[in-house]
Amino acid sequence: MKKKTIFRFIIITILISHTGKAQINESELGAWYMYFFNTTFKESSWGVQGDIQYRNWNLAGDLEQLLIRGGITYKPQNANIKLTLGYGNITTGTYGSDQSTSAESRIYQEALYPVRIGQRFHLNHRFRFEQRFVEGQNFRTRFRYNLFLNIPLNNADMEDRTIYLSLYNELFINGQRDIGNENQVELFDRNRFYAAIGYIIRKGLRVQLGAMKQTTNNWSKDQLQISFHHQF
Repeated sequence: MKKKTIFRFIIITILISHTGKAQINESELGAWYMYFFNTTFKESSWGVQGDIQYRNWNLAGDLEQLLIRGGITYKPQNANIKLTLGYGNITTGTYGSDQSTSAESRIYQEALYPVRIGQRFHLNHRFRFEQRFVEGQNFRTRFRYNLFLNIPLNNADMEDRTIYLSLYNELFINGQRDIGNENQVELFDRNRFYAAIGYIIRKGLRVQLGAMKQTTNNWSKDQLQISFHHQF
């Protein structure tokens, strides 16, 4: 009887130890390093946009995601909206010492609708629909809505050498709950709230330093964000 008790104790200890390693440390600051670009083909309505993001569970070294994304944009004449059809390739890492990764291919459609309120409030509404091909899962879709707000601080407009406040909130909703292998997800996928200070170096080039809180059904985590935004 005593040997059985000892054996059970060893098994429970191993399981607790394994679970502790896999559990995300919500108090640990993560970091995302990002580059965004967009351009228009001469004077046409067509262009391209994209981004490269290196995301870490910690400040560096523990890969959360490597995201490479790009798309063709179209801005109809006499319409204050930009439409995008794009593709993304995402490598997702596992928290902690586990070095395993999973791959995802993603097609997306996007509509960006800018609105200016008064002289200093620059709003952007972004609607995005994603078709996701995640390794080891069934085909999935996801809906996203992001509200951006930029407020220039030392100038009346978003011009050269302007310091500005940048805010956004993005909501993610899953299109399906069943993802295969008898696994399910909630309709609510996650929410991201972001605040940053930005600086316009020159026309078409700006940098932002900020923090984002990402909240899912299972965890909530703060992320440092450094991003470069390049329009050429």
